[in-house]
Amino acid sequence: MLDGRTTSGGNPAPMDIRSLDGDDPATIALLLPGFQETMSRELPGDPPVSEALLARLLQRRHGADRIVLAAFDGDRPAGCTKLGLDLGDPAGPGHGSLWVFPSFRRRGAGAALVDAARAELRARGRGHLMVDAPRTPAAEAFAAVCGAELRGTNLRNRLFLRGPVRAGLDEPAARAVEGHRLVQWTDRCPDELVDSYARAWGTLDAPVNGQAEVRTPTAEDVRLREAEAGRAGHRQYVSAAVDTDTGEVAGYATLFVRDSPMADAGETLVLAGRRRRGLGTWLKAGLLVRAADENPRLALVQAWNDVHNEAVVALNRRLGFQADSSWSTYSVKA
Repeated sequence: MLDGRTTSGGNPAPMDIRSLDGDDPATIALLLPGFQETMSRELPGDPPVSEALLARLLQRRHGADRIVLAAFDGDRPAGCTKLGLDLGDPAGPGHGSLWVFPSFRRRGAGAALVDAARAELRARGRGHLMVDAPRTPAAEAFAAVCGAELRGTNLRNRLFLRGPVRAGLDEPAARAVEGHRLVQWTDRCPDELVDSYARAWGTLDAPVNGQAEVRTPTAEDVRLREAEAGRAGHRQYVSAAVDTDTGEVAGYATLFVRDSPMADAGETLVLAGRRRRGLGTWLKAGLLVRAADENPRLALVQAWNDVHNEAVVALNRRLGFQADSSWSTYSVKA
């Protein structure tokens, strides 16, 4: 694939595409400056991108493979794409994100990365590429050039853990739901709950970008996912509502905290028969309060929600989250 530059002889210079290992610290060090430049421009209100955030973004996830491709201008990375491949669905799409670093835009890096990603997917017998990007006129124009189809929209929500918003979490965090007790942990689920926690996780039906579909997880799967977060330098905070009669997990919420002022909300799940009782609000508010109290540096939490997931969108609004941007998911044939 050719980018838009020319050599001194007037011929287009080739874009060098390289496959990288997203679990290699050297990959993180190589791509971090470009990500920091990109995010400081695209999301100026966020803290600087940390090594842990990029490591979490690029690492292989449980039940999935990961493709990381980078476009190079000489020895300098011009952008990259990462794709998750669900190993339980060999014909399924590659789903991920694409970035072109600001200093290298309008030189063909984005088109080169899309072409390279499609070729990688075809070689693996997969027929579709799904890519997330900020919902902007530039992204829409680029998608049109690539022949991509809009498949969905996600909201990025942010909660600032300061002032009245932080104080407003105390009341819902203290509002226990009758017939349930709150169990909280960091990193490792208690052994006596791990099987029940796995069963609750198995009811999750919301797809997550680049991750494997949930398929009857076991306690071993829980432990593997816990180790995955630790390898990327994240502490996994969890709050679970446990039925006081049966001892079964009725719902849970997760949050990923790293060495940064910003944390990522994970899943909030309440079993179908337990909804509309306030469990979700109780769980997530308590989780946020505990994380804020134990991490004085923590100032901001971001959460991603499909616009059609009305229950979770409404929950986040009640807790003080505000949407600051929309991201589109595009699909293109490989």
